[in-house]
Amino acid sequence: MKKTLLTVLFISIFYIAISNIMVKSLEIPDEAIRIRVVPNSNSSEDQSIKNKVKDELQIKIYKMLKETKNIDEAETIIENNLETIKSDINKVLKKEEYNRHFDLNYGLNYFPKKEYKGIVYKEGYYKSLLVTLGEGKGDNWWCVLFPPLCLIEAEENTDIEYKSLVKELIDRYL
Repeated sequence: MKKTLLTVLFISIFYIAISNIMVKSLEIPDEAIRIRVVPNSNSSEDQSIKNKVKDELQIKIYKMLKETKNIDEAETIIENNLETIKSDINKVLKKEEYNRHFDLNYGLNYFPKKEYKGIVYKEGYYKSLLVTLGEGKGDNWWCVLFPPLCLIEAEENTDIEYKSLVKELIDRYL
């Protein structure tokens, strides 16, 4: 009985330690550049346009930043390519025959609090590339450009599910 209790205790401590490390690794660094695309509304058309703009920007900006080594270099590349980014957004909107205006802002922009997969991202003003389509009243998409947390998705485009063997064992037997 003592061995079983010690084993469960050890597994529990190990699981908590690993969970804390995993959560820490998912936090956004202080020196990061985000991207946010806010659609006109939550209509299916506006959300679809948001996703098409997002997909285009992920691919293009990934190519721009994939060799970037630090935040200063990333900022310079983004600042020097704002007209190209604007042109890419225009192309998507024209192709989709979407006749609403958009704004592109690079600087400190507001991000609301968000919970995603059990992690809470604090609200606040963050260095970011903000694309606002039309009135900008729909549910937004955002991610981190640098370090390239969401841009990796653009290259890989695969779904990965991480599992914890320890958690599965605890869930199964407790």
